[in-house]
Amino acid sequence: MSEQQTFGGKTIVFGGDFRQILPVIPKGRRQDIVNSTINSSYIWEDCTVLHLTKNMRLQSMIHDSGYDQIFEFSKWIESIGDGNAGDEQDGYAEVIIPDDMLLSSSEDPIATIVNSTYPDFQKIANELSYLQERAILAPTLDVVDSINEYMTAMNPSSESRTYLSSDKVENSDCSSSFFGDLHSPEFLNKIRASGVPCWNTGLRLRHTKPSSFYDRF
Repeated sequence: MSEQQTFGGKTIVFGGDFRQILPVIPKGRRQDIVNSTINSSYIWEDCTVLHLTKNMRLQSMIHDSGYDQIFEFSKWIESIGDGNAGDEQDGYAEVIIPDDMLLSSSEDPIATIVNSTYPDFQKIANELSYLQERAILAPTLDVVDSINEYMTAMNPSSESRTYLSSDKVENSDCSSSFFGDLHSPEFLNKIRASGVPCWNTGLRLRHTKPSSFYDRF
């Protein structure tokens, strides 16, 4: 190991895409964000950059009937990442989304996007591949909850149950109830995290024959 070389001369692999989410600098300006990226670091001159040039997801779909459409979409996404889409003005570019990628506005936007992404949901929701091939991206956890509640209510034939989370803090070995008094149930119920259900989660249970479970294990 050499003390004069970066990382002692060992090979270190960094993975990432600068066209995606940059480091978050609280109250930082644009130059602060740029200066915090790895290619602004003093070790960058010792790095060798290797570019990925093949879209492996597209390679697996080369025989799919919708390959050409997906290929054009991937090229459009790549042009946005490369900064080649739209007319740039003062470092910003306005990108026009093609009409065929837009959903017409309606009085119920959640119903519109659900019906477009999951057509015939009530008929074939039990098919595993049907659910695996689709997803809805949402900007906030509140929107995620609204979509989940809407889709859960689309299956009225199943039994609905509401599960509640723990709403108190367990005291430590000491006799003080400081933490329990500090964190009220109202405060705990407001805590949200990505991938963690809401404090009162409603689930609809599907009636399934026991034999169908055995086939999956």
